Amino acid sequence: MNKIEAKADVTGSVWKIVASVGNRLAPGDTIMILESMKMEIPVLAEDGGTLVALTVAEGVPVQEGQVVAVLEA
Repeated sequence: MNKIEAKADVTGSVWKIVASVGNRLAPGDTIMILESMKMEIPVLAEDGGTLVALTVAEGVPVQEGQVVAVLEA
């Protein structure tokens, strides 16, 4: 299996996690939504795969480039 890391595009905080571990995601599906400067920025599954890990929780601050989820293709 090929591991795919989903990373935060911005520095902010995790507003809402919308996918659960074990979900099969298609390319472009939303994994979670980050909040930064009163804007909502989705973290998308760029490639399809099964969500195997979330490395953050709702309300947690994240840095740009931080791995927030791991998928297996």
